[in-house]
Amino acid sequence: MPIPQPQPSPASEPAFAPLRLCVRRSVVGEREFGEPEIVISVRVPTDLEVVEEAVDVVARHCLASGLAPRAARFNLRVALSEALANAIVYGNGLDPSKSVEVRVVIASPGFAVHVRDEGPGFDPTAVPDPTLPDRIDRPDGRGLFLIRKLVDDVSFNDRGNAICMTLRRA
Repeated sequence: MPIPQPQPSPASEPAFAPLRLCVRRSVVGEREFGEPEIVISVRVPTDLEVVEEAVDVVARHCLASGLAPRAARFNLRVALSEALANAIVYGNGLDPSKSVEVRVVIASPGFAVHVRDEGPGFDPTAVPDPTLPDRIDRPDGRGLFLIRKLVDDVSFNDRGNAICMTLRRA
């Protein structure tokens, strides 16, 4: 039996959903921190194929804005990859009509990385510890576990469809 080949998209439809990046300087943080904040926004389509590209874009901007190279090259990349994958798979249920919003606020104390999906949310306290003996062979819960180990602080909105990961400047 021959292997089915992907069919080309009609000319009116793009072959992929591009990332939308918006970088702006905000005056909101000037009074509190003594310098302007930098806000980076990226709208990510619900497609696991674009996670790496979205992480690269965000990490480059964070590195250029003063995030320590080790934190930008490892901690941020892994934590953001896990948050995006969770948002795409569990939050948006792989629904291509939905997207994930990534917003990074860079200020003198550090970097706050917000990831919000369009899903119903979840209770992060209900996610069991994947290192417990009876859960060690189960794949669920590992992403959140990694995120908590790699960033300085993690919080969720009340609905449970947005995570904020904070990395402090060294």
